[in-house]
Amino acid sequence: MATERLVLLSSREIEKMRQAGRLAAELLLHLEPMVKPGVSTLEINDEAERWTLAHGAKSAPLGYKGFPKSLCASVNEVVCHGIPNAKQILREGDIINIDVTPLVDGYHGDTSKTFFVGKPSPVAKKLVEVTEECLRRGIAEVKPGARTGDIGAAIQEYAEAQGFSVVRNFAGHGVHRVFHTEPEILHYGKRDTGKKLRQGMVFTIEPMINEGTWEVEILGDGWTAITQDGKLSAQFEHTLAVTDSGVEILTLP
Repeated sequence: MATERLVLLSSREIEKMRQAGRLAAELLLHLEPMVKPGVSTLEINDEAERWTLAHGAKSAPLGYKGFPKSLCASVNEVVCHGIPNAKQILREGDIINIDVTPLVDGYHGDTSKTFFVGKPSPVAKKLVEVTEECLRRGIAEVKPGARTGDIGAAIQEYAEAQGFSVVRNFAGHGVHRVFHTEPEILHYGKRDTGKKLRQGMVFTIEPMINEGTWEVEILGDGWTAITQDGKLSAQFEHTLAVTDSGVEILTLP
């Protein structure tokens, strides 16, 4: 996970991150019309790769530690790191998280969103809405002097109050020229614990919220994480910068 030292970014570097983040957000907007029954996750992956290259960027996930595709496509019980493939055809009522990271001029723009395929079930609808609100509540905690534990506590309190659970196996992370670095951002925890936030920190918040147990297992491909009980999982992710007075979301179109 996070192995590099913590880096505070300059205003010039944050502008580079803004450019990468904007392209990531626009890529998700571009892919959204493809999310419908009958489309394979491989088709979505291939269009993302085409579009990214056409915009002068590269897909950071492709080849990262051996990951074989250009984005992560996580359907229903897949928590994260789902590998796009031709056999996985979207069906009415599915939910799918699409996680993209274009690399623009050496900087990573990392964002994800969970989409409905057609009309969701009531539990899927609630899970996705709660997960998006978890991200909002986590972001609202970010300001200089706050601690990483404040983010996790806000997310955990809300998710569990709604009857869902927070995945503990994966975390948000620092990101800039390095894809995954310090600080580690847990999506559960206690207030007033963890690293103190400082202006110039840039990191992701990306809560994964499960319908049932928070526990996951990794499939034989070494990447795909699924819920242990086979129930649904949803995720949303933004890349953020700590400013002098609060927070800026870098992955907006």
